[in-house]
Amino acid sequence: MNESAARTNVAFDPVLLAVISNRFDAIVREMTNTLLRAARSAVLAVARDFSCSISTADGRLLATAEGVPVHVFGSQLQAASIVELHPERREGDAYLHNDPYLGNSHAADQSVLVPVFFEGEHLFTAVAKAHQADCGNSIPSSYHAAAKDVYEEGSLIFPCVLVQRDFKDVDDIIRMCRKRIRVPDQWYGDYLAAIGAARIAERRMKELAVKYGRETLKKFIEEWFDYSERRMINAIRMLPKGRLHNRTCHDPIPGILPEGVPIQVSIEVDPEAAMIDVDLRDNIDCVPCGLNESMACTTANVMIGVFNSLEWDIPHNSGTFRRIRVHLREHCVVGIPRFPHSCSVATTNVGDRLVNMTQAAFAKISDGHGLAEGNTCLSAGCAVVSGHDARRGDGAYINQMFLMSGGGPASPSTDGWVNYVLPDAGGLLYRDSIELDEQKYPIHVKSQRLVPDSGGAGRQRGSPGTEVIYGPRNNKMRIVIQPDGCVNPPQGVQGGRPGAGGANWWIDKDGTRHRIIGLVDVSLTPGQNVVGVDGGGGGYGDPLTRDSAKVLKD
Repeated sequence: MNESAARTNVAFDPVLLAVISNRFDAIVREMTNTLLRAARSAVLAVARDFSCSISTADGRLLATAEGVPVHVFGSQLQAASIVELHPERREGDAYLHNDPYLGNSHAADQSVLVPVFFEGEHLFTAVAKAHQADCGNSIPSSYHAAAKDVYEEGSLIFPCVLVQRDFKDVDDIIRMCRKRIRVPDQWYGDYLAAIGAARIAERRMKELAVKYGRETLKKFIEEWFDYSERRMINAIRMLPKGRLHNRTCHDPIPGILPEGVPIQVSIEVDPEAAMIDVDLRDNIDCVPCGLNESMACTTANVMIGVFNSLEWDIPHNSGTFRRIRVHLREHCVVGIPRFPHSCSVATTNVGDRLVNMTQAAFAKISDGHGLAEGNTCLSAGCAVVSGHDARRGDGAYINQMFLMSGGGPASPSTDGWVNYVLPDAGGLLYRDSIELDEQKYPIHVKSQRLVPDSGGAGRQRGSPGTEVIYGPRNNKMRIVIQPDGCVNPPQGVQGGRPGAGGANWWIDKDGTRHRIIGLVDVSLTPGQNVVGVDGGGGGYGDPLTRDSAKVLKD
């Protein structure tokens, strides 16, 4: 028996399971570090609005490490599309995928997928998903909340298309992107960073296959999923049996959605069968704007709410997913969108409402379960800014800022997390460095602060919200974003109070403040500023039972 054959007969003991699973996580972390260090735009290189993951060749999520939940929980759907669309795939291929109707989150999240071959067999798929500063939309923003359909949205959509063959770019695709994207050099730098991250993973997984053998890794996949499922079974069996119901509503958008977007969820917890059923079918049809959820985001966001309500160390992969059934219907605002309805804003807004609504539903079981609601306001502090920089020969720039850091929800045992940002990201995005933003783009940040008394009161209080004031340093600057949580702020649970809502203003040169209602789309000149306030998190439990020593510090 040769050495390679001997390796395939290794007994699959728990130690080996732990070693290989941690090795896959280490590979994903190396992907993450590569993309973070090599990316060109601040939204990736500073704010870390990207995620890396590994799926099996047949489209099952294997390793996520520190991926943003709304990104990675659907990446296995994208991996499966390679098998469906490219039966002649081969080593050296890479695919560009941002199609929200084919498993992606939304068009601004461009994913590079690399099929990993060993001994002629496609074993894994490396996925590097990165939020673009610009994706070719008809307005200078990676979001277009007002778009009536995908045609008005205008984004370039790639339904899992070949972008590299034999490790070399397919120039037709690259030229198409460079022609339609406002900052082509920045986009290409970010694309190369994503390619580099996926190729690093390819190299490391080949090394892993050489070390342990192909058959051992294939056995590991099934053992790891089965182990993860057992962990999920045990966690669900600790919950009481019951049916839960909750509802929420996205803020109204004047002229587009005057009543907002009401949504509701029904959850059935069956400890005996160790299953959780999440039903979203009883919701309104798709809406004529960009707030529709993609299938990937709908599923991901309710799963985030479920996992937030369970033990923190349960693996997040297709093994644990076996124990959550998400029931969706076609042509539903939180379901399976029907083309050409726009999903431009699928990751946030209504998506954040899904996370909050689901985790708050679990709090109805009894004190000790679930979480309160977290900040949902994408304020001007998180806007996409664009214009021309006089410092660089009036060259064009565009970037999404992450100068906001809204309040996190209180849990049964802890206060809310400062710098939480948004529910769909789960605290994994970074707050921008003011110094780096001011160096890269012609902005001036006047102030940034926590907002006193904005966290929801409770036995455990929500985290305070944030305020940022900034404006252009030279030339005109356009500022675009779609807020929520200004009219309907984050709610508390189990007697906890709501957090403060968000708000936006623009300030004229004479200091006059003008309130911005609904969508933010303003153009400012030097001397004018915008104010973005993100909401505080909801509280958990009766505020009168809070430790008095903590109250004095609050």
